Amino acid sequence: MITTNEQLAELIPRIQGFDRVAVDTEADSLHCYFEKLCLIQLTFDGNDHLIDPLAPIDLQPLCSALADREMVLQGMDFDLRLLRRTYNLAAREVFDTVIAARMLGLQEFSYAALVQKYFDVTLAKGSQKANWARRPLPPAMEEYAKNDTHFLLPLAAKMEEQMKALGRMEWFRQSCRRALEQTSVSRERDPDEAWRIAGSGTLPPRTNAVLRALWQWRDREARQADRPSFHVLQNSAMLEAAKEFAEGRPVEFRHMSERRRKGFLAAAQSALELPESAWPQRPARVSRTRTPGFDKKVEELRRRRDHRAKELAIEPSFIAPRSTLEGIAADPSRSETLLVSWQRELLGL
Repeated sequence: MITTNEQLAELIPRIQGFDRVAVDTEADSLHCYFEKLCLIQLTFDGNDHLIDPLAPIDLQPLCSALADREMVLQGMDFDLRLLRRTYNLAAREVFDTVIAARMLGLQEFSYAALVQKYFDVTLAKGSQKANWARRPLPPAMEEYAKNDTHFLLPLAAKMEEQMKALGRMEWFRQSCRRALEQTSVSRERDPDEAWRIAGSGTLPPRTNAVLRALWQWRDREARQADRPSFHVLQNSAMLEAAKEFAEGRPVEFRHMSERRRKGFLAAAQSALELPESAWPQRPARVSRTRTPGFDKKVEELRRRRDHRAKELAIEPSFIAPRSTLEGIAADPSRSETLLVSWQRELLGL
């Protein structure tokens, strides 16, 4: 575990001797409200390295070194967003093994499934939901973390060879570049709509008013305690409580502290006292502008897509999901923003 600037200074020149570095990260989102980067795993010289972002260490030199290399990741989105948010790391080039697996037409593309397929190794799952802010890390968690990058470089090499044999390396590069661009696009949710959890869409407006108030109470509690919201109250329990309150039945959560129970009941009561004009309304459905022959255009695109997908033995949605086909049918000029060139070529656009 690298925990000092001196240790990192010894590692950086070794990283700079390689063009390709396997990278993974661990965070504590299952244990804290304010998610933070807890571990960076690297493999680049036949050895696995763990770097501790929680230690008093300057990781900007590491980020600069990584930004100049090709980073091999398993599903880049989470890791690169976390590194960008924490250290403003902007990757230059990436090799995403999930994209490679889909390009090869594989049906299972989790890291464990790929390691099993290519190396006949079964990875342990015990530390998937562990608290990565824990220090010192137990040996089992260290081993789990190292395995997350240990196989990535040989895996990338094998998949690259297969893609070259199929003539799909340029397609792969285009898809990786597009996925890399998307990691820089903010995905922040509208704070006024964040309370709309799964199951809320079918609730009456008054019940949703109660749910909104309970969600806001829960969010304040989670922030104050720096714990995930589900540690305060599960979504399913919150939905049921909102229904009970709205129907005038008593609700008690005896597992809560007296302070929390009072706040919980007060939040529900405040919502029950709202006038109808203050109840949340269902969001307006976004209807796609249907140009003449819209359905026929979608069906023709789908037919072309499915035909090419069958020829190539890849998943049709990897060429273009249904929503993308509908977007193009409504406005053909959007094809360049919705698809990369190999996908457009396969669809004849």
